[in-house]
Amino acid sequence: MREEAGGAQPLEMLQAIWSRRKWLAIFAFSVPFAAAVSLIAFLPNIYKSTVTVLVDRQQLPEAFVRPTVTSALETRLQSVRQEILSRARLEALISRFGLYRDLKTTSPSEDVIERMRRDIQLELKAVDQKEGTQATIAFALSYRGRDPQTVAKVANTLANYYIEENVKVRERQAASTAEFLKAQLVGVKTRLDEQERLVSDFKKRYLGELPQQLDANLNTIERLNAQLHSNADSQARAAERRDALLRQLADAEDLGATTGAIPITPEDRLARLKEELRQLRATYSDKYPDVIRVKGEIAALEQELSRKAAEPPKEGKPAVVSQSPYAMRTRQALSEVEAEIAILKNEEKRVRSALAAYLGRVESAPQREQEFKELSRDYDTTRELYSTLMKRYEEAQLAESMEQRQKGEQLRVLDPAIPAQAPSAPNRPRLIAMALALSAGVAVAAVLVAEQLNASFHSVDELRAFTSVPVMVTIPQIVTATDVKKRKQRARLAAVTSVASLVIIVVACYLVAHENEFLVTLLAQGRS
Repeated sequence: MREEAGGAQPLEMLQAIWSRRKWLAIFAFSVPFAAAVSLIAFLPNIYKSTVTVLVDRQQLPEAFVRPTVTSALETRLQSVRQEILSRARLEALISRFGLYRDLKTTSPSEDVIERMRRDIQLELKAVDQKEGTQATIAFALSYRGRDPQTVAKVANTLANYYIEENVKVRERQAASTAEFLKAQLVGVKTRLDEQERLVSDFKKRYLGELPQQLDANLNTIERLNAQLHSNADSQARAAERRDALLRQLADAEDLGATTGAIPITPEDRLARLKEELRQLRATYSDKYPDVIRVKGEIAALEQELSRKAAEPPKEGKPAVVSQSPYAMRTRQALSEVEAEIAILKNEEKRVRSALAAYLGRVESAPQREQEFKELSRDYDTTRELYSTLMKRYEEAQLAESMEQRQKGEQLRVLDPAIPAQAPSAPNRPRLIAMALALSAGVAVAAVLVAEQLNASFHSVDELRAFTSVPVMVTIPQIVTATDVKKRKQRARLAAVTSVASLVIIVVACYLVAHENEFLVTLLAQGRS
């Protein structure tokens, strides 16, 4: 029996507390619950529409056309986002679709634009790659507002802005890259032409002394040395022949002096030489050694005759030259050998002069090589830079043409936005459940506080449990007609006050929650 009484005691205590504090509990529950339900009921509906945009990669293989737009898609999308969320773009959208009419009447334009920026959301969708990085393949662009039809239109318009602006950004980047490379190419071409002119002038000024001509100069020097040796040998042999002829001529003259000679006048000698010259010219050119020798003898003989003609005539017999045929042939051969020696000496002089010139070229080759290296180093660097820039410029032109034909990376609407059938915020069932739990907690807390603050005894058992003094008698509460009347008046006053409070709470909640999209946003953020 004691266990049953002990088990029933908490229940009886709760029933006693409920009987004493039920109106306080009802009031403490009703006020916050009514306020929360009214606030939730009067909140405006917020609709959300989302458009999915797919990223189409470059259609042409990069092995054929290298794109000049090297910025990452995520970075470019953020740049496009800033362009779209600019003040001018958003003001145009607000005026076009008549957005935020209530907010524009109470808030400055900057607040309206900032509100629209918060209502636009961008979510990237990426996939993992083998390198451990992520590649964006699509993105979701959403917008929220009061009217579902307008919200869907605004979302689709924003997606079109993204597509158009992405095309403009890529074309602008491709065109700017091509223009930059073109400007660089013009400058490098001017510098290359100037360096080509300097190299050409250097080659003309030091023709024959260039380092690439060193082998040819050495070969020429070797050939000239061989010619010089051959000329020396020829001169030695000619000198030997001349000495032999001189000895033969001396012997012939001695022989003629003893045997007698045929007298020959200078005029006859000149006639014979001219006839011999005529016969030689019929066969050889004027550069032939015999022709040169005979011409020399004719000139010398004519000069001698002119000199003798100028002298006064001497008495006696005319001068004659007594020569035998052998002596004449010997003298003729001697004249040929002397002419040959003269030619060989002139040839030697020419070869030595040429050899000295080529030796000078070889000696100056190291200096010219150093100068040419310094000059050609800049030229080779500039030429290589020009070739690289030309290749890149051609690639940039191809990339620009590809972007103009929209064959590069493009954005395409995969799923257009449609009007939402149900609001995305507020979530009224969830908010009402939270309000119910909160109101119940407030009511329980109010009852507990009231019980703690009230120190009176409500039963004989509580009094006996509190003191050891025996309780002799209990007097029940005496209720008079006046007490009943006052109680009814208090009840009516409490009812009127409660109803008035509820009305005030509902009106206040209406004023707070009506068209208050900011509060809906806060509740949605708190939920997430």
